[in-house]
Amino acid sequence: MSNILQKPGSTVLLMGNEAIARGFIEAGGGFASAYPGTPSTEIVETLSEVANSLGIYVEWSVNEKVALESAYGASISNVRALAAMKHVGLNVAADALASISYTGVKSGLLIISAEDPSMWSSQNEQDNRYYGMLTYIPVFDPSDPQEAKDLTKSIIELSEKLSHPVLMTPTTRVSHTRSNVTLGEITPPKTKGFFSKDNSRFGLVPANSRVLRDKLINKWNAIKESLESFEPYNRVENIEKGKIAIIASGISYQYAKEVINEIGDYRLIKISTPYPLPKKFILKGLEDIKKALVIEELEPIVENQVKNIVNDEGLDIKVEGKSYVGYSGEMSLDRARKAIREFLGIPIIQTNMIKKLNLSIPNRPPSFCPGCPHRGTFYSLKRAVNSLMIKPIFSGDIGCYSLGINSPYDEQDIILEMGGSIGVANGLSHVAENQVPIAIIGDSTFYHAGIPGLINAVYNKSPILLLVLDNMTTAMTGEQPDPSSGITAMGEETKIISIAKIAEGIGVEKVVIFDPFNIKESTNKLKDALSYVIKERKPAVAIAKKACALNAVRIANKIKVEIPIYQVLESKCTGCGICYNAFACPAIFVKDDKKAWIEPSLCTGCGVCVQTCPYDAIKPVKIIDNRWDRVWE
Repeated sequence: MSNILQKPGSTVLLMGNEAIARGFIEAGGGFASAYPGTPSTEIVETLSEVANSLGIYVEWSVNEKVALESAYGASISNVRALAAMKHVGLNVAADALASISYTGVKSGLLIISAEDPSMWSSQNEQDNRYYGMLTYIPVFDPSDPQEAKDLTKSIIELSEKLSHPVLMTPTTRVSHTRSNVTLGEITPPKTKGFFSKDNSRFGLVPANSRVLRDKLINKWNAIKESLESFEPYNRVENIEKGKIAIIASGISYQYAKEVINEIGDYRLIKISTPYPLPKKFILKGLEDIKKALVIEELEPIVENQVKNIVNDEGLDIKVEGKSYVGYSGEMSLDRARKAIREFLGIPIIQTNMIKKLNLSIPNRPPSFCPGCPHRGTFYSLKRAVNSLMIKPIFSGDIGCYSLGINSPYDEQDIILEMGGSIGVANGLSHVAENQVPIAIIGDSTFYHAGIPGLINAVYNKSPILLLVLDNMTTAMTGEQPDPSSGITAMGEETKIISIAKIAEGIGVEKVVIFDPFNIKESTNKLKDALSYVIKERKPAVAIAKKACALNAVRIANKIKVEIPIYQVLESKCTGCGICYNAFACPAIFVKDDKKAWIEPSLCTGCGVCVQTCPYDAIKPVKIIDNRWDRVWE
């Protein structure tokens, strides 16, 4: 049985995202949707694993906008719903988000935007608490997995009580931390509802929206009042202690509390509702206080509200925050310790407990997995471009293939956001003289946000090559199924959506498909497509179709298919370096004599390295009695 289905009262080890999934189950949630994106992925991934046993509906939506719209549809049909995404995904869903606050909801609707301070797996570290301010949607910030679970249940219930959506913003350190979580009672899910028509509320034409806008502003006062007594999520600790207060939101509370335990008792005001900040609660927490320090990640959302409250009430309290804490990166114990000690004027004591070792550690940049089809695609693309002697502009996108920005490929000149590769290439194609824009995108990203850009390219006759790397999964976030896989989130077979047919249906006249494990075919097909773009001044689409290596190897092992292993024939290897420098498979190492050597435990048997070797020095082998049997001899 999955940990999240253990009986009430059990204490189990859960990741923060798993705890959120359990909270949704405890709330009686019946509909969950998401587009996978780190650090949010495990929420719906966890729910998908238990969906059939619970009888709830779970889906991987084609993008975050659709995920939110779908969850909203369930909510206004009286089914409690959740839509999950990473922080940049909320940008995609923002159009729907801003309008949903006008109509409100019926059953509880929880929107989760998993934040990524320090950009561990993201292109920016925007603070989505601002979206609450923009859309009149309250924002909640859990401090650990236990609170994430409890808060999820509580705010879904609050959402339903207020008939209003709620936004929760767990950060990476909450979403991906594991800790003991005590489970509560599971509410039987309601999975079917009924939509009662009311187009004066749900039909956002201007005449209706003007009325709803005024209602929203009035409702906001009720929302703020509901958060004034939001214990235990908001609370004041050590209220009797001194004239100084530390105010901390979300995960920052954990670090601030640890620092206070080190240096002595100070008043600690814990915040889980960063917007709107409950005014009466803050004023009570600041009674007799002379100065306060706000500890929070990214932007001064709480700090600015506290300053406004203090100013409006005419209080003589000095409020500080970002001047000590800083803006960039995630909170850490050392960062909180430094900020609090400096604010309090307490020296930062350097101890000899930690010794710095004088070690020279080699750089280990991320790379494609052994056997990754993207490596063959990038290798063939470089060969095709060099053969045609063109000047390419590689307009990249978000996915595993973003690693193409690294040497030796250097085939990602621009990486902006999901689907941006095609849109940017459109603009480049009309102004970049004597250069050929090549947009590089993955299958999941193509379905997510690439199709409109391709329509634009056809309509506006943009001479670009769109290269779609179709590995039949959303690989970067853990191989979740996408419309190319033929499988739903709940494991049901479904129709495979053909990228080639989409391109042809849009009006693309040149579509080529190739196997990236076949270097000669790949190079020739790419040359053909590029030549068409140059000659006809129209867009072309090339599709590299091969399953993700991790998934393929996993399936092969499961069904007991023997995977071939390759090794280097020393007598033929000249040490030219093509296999480990130009092709750059991480299973291939260079020896002291510059000859190549393949680590058998890393080789996935793709065999592409054989095609890159000009000296026929790489051959398949197999193990017999723990010895290599050279099958080519």
